[in-house]
Amino acid sequence: MNALLRILAWSIAVALVALPVVAVVQGWIGAERWPLRTLRVTGALERVSDDALRAAVLPYARQGFFAVDLAGAQDAVSRLAWVERAEVRKRWPDVLEVRISEHRPFARWGEDRLLSDRGRLFPAAGVGPQPQLPRFDGPEARIADVVALYNESRALFGPTGHDVGRLAIDTRGSWTMTLSNGTEVIVGSQQARPRLERFARLLPRLVHERAGQRLARADLRYTNGFALTWEEEQGPGAGGQGPGSEPATSPAPRSAAAPRSVSAAALASQRPASPWPPAPGLRLLEPASSVATYRPFPAAALASQRPASPWPLAPGLRPLEPASSVATHRPFPAAALASQRPASPWPLAPGPWPLELLRT
Repeated sequence: MNALLRILAWSIAVALVALPVVAVVQGWIGAERWPLRTLRVTGALERVSDDALRAAVLPYARQGFFAVDLAGAQDAVSRLAWVERAEVRKRWPDVLEVRISEHRPFARWGEDRLLSDRGRLFPAAGVGPQPQLPRFDGPEARIADVVALYNESRALFGPTGHDVGRLAIDTRGSWTMTLSNGTEVIVGSQQARPRLERFARLLPRLVHERAGQRLARADLRYTNGFALTWEEEQGPGAGGQGPGSEPATSPAPRSAAAPRSVSAAALASQRPASPWPPAPGLRLLEPASSVATYRPFPAAALASQRPASPWPLAPGLRPLEPASSVATHRPFPAAALASQRPASPWPLAPGPWPLELLRT
């Protein structure tokens, strides 16, 4: 019996010691005593905004220094657009440190993704259009092949003054390319590098022989030559008139009738008499030399005709009093408002504490 009592006593003692520790670590207590107040960001950030980063880590920072979920905060930061890798740590006494590496886009992949310079695909949601980047299409397993052929093609077509705007490979392994001037190049699935090398070598001579025409399409899937499609270049005067057409003449514009000026006296003589008598304190408009003018009336006339209000003034307010030209309002001290403000029955909620963001 005594042994059981000793075991029970030790169990209660251990529970009393461990329970506060567990409560602090789990965030049940102590969040307002050891809050996280500073968000320190390290890394060269150009596209990740401060507001998006603060909003991602704030739900976890509210749990306090001991109970903050670092893995959850790191996962939330990693899901932000343009974030390639994120690492979240905490520093005593109130610092949450975030280290971020951003994606550096290399090309567009399909309709809704981007390819980074490390060969990783990431979503383009929330990212604006990137027309300066080339467009790649194909299976994800062929990313390395697409990038390798793109770099080789740029080296081949660079001396001719052309760049590669689009490169695609389908599921059968057939290559298609679009140059920067809009020329579509059908490469095929075999011997892509030798075909492109031969075409790039002959392209300047082909363009020179077809002056005034643009190469629209080139099919390289032939053993001893190419299948070329040419188009007439649209010059600045392509939409003009034919050789036998007469120049179109536009009708002469009508001369606008000059508006007749009417004197103010003529207007006043034709003004119909109003069936309503003028209000007290108002004077009718009288014609002047060119326009009708309005004679101001003193503020005292208004003040003398102001009806008495049936409602008493609220405490702390003074009635309007006429000044030299306009009625003014005397300000009342803020202490009068503070003394009449009812006390709130609800206490202030603990947290969330504003995270001060520091970039290092």
